[in-house]
Amino acid sequence: MSATTPALLIGGEFRKRSAQEPIAVVNPCTEEVLWTAPAAAAPEVAETLEHARAALPRWSAVHGWNRAKVLRAIARAMERRKVDLAKALSLEIGRPIAQSEGEVLIAIEQFDWFAGEAERLFGETIPSRQGGRLSAVPEPVGIVAAFTAWNFPINLVARKIAPALAAGCPIICRPSEQTPLTSTLIAEACVEGGAPSGVVQMLHGPAEAITPHLMEADEVRKISLTGSTRVGKLLLAEAAKTVKRTSMELGGHAPVVVCEDADVDAAAQQCAAFKFRNAGQVCISPNRFYVHERVSQRFVDGMVSAAEALVLGDSQDAATTMGPLTLAAQRDRVEALCAETVADGARCLTGGSRPANRNKGFFFEPTVLTEVPDDSRIMREEPFGPLAPIVTFRELDDAIERANSTPYGLAAYGFTASQSKAEALSRGLHAGMVGINTFIIAHAEAPFGGIDHSGMGREGGRQAIHDYMNVKLTHLMPA
Repeated sequence: MSATTPALLIGGEFRKRSAQEPIAVVNPCTEEVLWTAPAAAAPEVAETLEHARAALPRWSAVHGWNRAKVLRAIARAMERRKVDLAKALSLEIGRPIAQSEGEVLIAIEQFDWFAGEAERLFGETIPSRQGGRLSAVPEPVGIVAAFTAWNFPINLVARKIAPALAAGCPIICRPSEQTPLTSTLIAEACVEGGAPSGVVQMLHGPAEAITPHLMEADEVRKISLTGSTRVGKLLLAEAAKTVKRTSMELGGHAPVVVCEDADVDAAAQQCAAFKFRNAGQVCISPNRFYVHERVSQRFVDGMVSAAEALVLGDSQDAATTMGPLTLAAQRDRVEALCAETVADGARCLTGGSRPANRNKGFFFEPTVLTEVPDDSRIMREEPFGPLAPIVTFRELDDAIERANSTPYGLAAYGFTASQSKAEALSRGLHAGMVGINTFIIAHAEAPFGGIDHSGMGREGGRQAIHDYMNVKLTHLMPA
């Protein structure tokens, strides 16, 4: 691993110290301190805003073709750091090292995709009925503040930096304090790739020490959040005070409908693989399983078999296939939710507790629950952990209605061999993204985002860059 240590990036300068108490980052596998990171507060926020103000007119004036060159250079710099990024991610959040490099590659795709978008910011000309012509030209929205969670610390940051830079906006990032080394490596790649001073800045530290100052700054014209619905509501209220543009990827509670005609064995294998990926700490994780009663036992057997085949262990062990929860508080929450679900009348077929052979780390066994009441809290609230509640249905319309019973609408899934049922699921499931016979719904070239309490705006695809731009209309009449 490289000699890089966590640092703030302010005005093109990496700072390894600040006046605030440093942040200790705990390894979720061992509960030992990995390293400390400098913490930002009001003075550092004021500096970043000053640098961002100075950078805005310079960066917004750079032609899209030249902004694209910087984005591609950042992608190549990230490729050179691929091993270090994967290891930092694995250590900081506990994801198995064998699975961590994939996130780096996905993040690199974001920079390559938005480089192409920067080259295609043409606007349009419309013939005017009153004579002359109408010109609609995209312009950068202004300074962007980005707030990200710890569960995908590379891709979530890349999804915000790449479109902001492509659109011509300086961006100030406040990533999770759990992942400062991962974020520092991304910042290094941005500087090495040619992002000018003040165009990309990185602030580590507690949200309460950083976020309010960015939210009250009128010159911050857009915020982008990946986080909980609770935090999203708070930021929306603050954004209204200065009329900031917002895009938000918030909580989800994705249902899965497994029809009678599905390839049940393949569905069970896919469901287990994606349910327990990152120990269930994925915003689009399949969370509620509605399985046709005629195939439910076969599906349950497949889920239990797959869960019991997982190897819990240290994230740096190549044999590990599921790591711990990232935070002790999240492990405790999952443990309590599992116990509550069993108390509600559910049966726990496998898992349900901390592994007996590990006395360190925030581990919780992959858990399969059946006979779960529809009104149980686990069917209404996102567990964000390795809990898989399974219930049955008889009629597809009933399954869709129950799948749509929460206020969330990020992702939903269905498994069927029937084209007509696939179309019914696509139409009927209330979500921003639907996967039929697949869980692969996140692509650099396609829009990613939710509806209702799961947020607004899109990341990825040609739609995403528009959240970072204003459109100026000019009516040009001949003199």
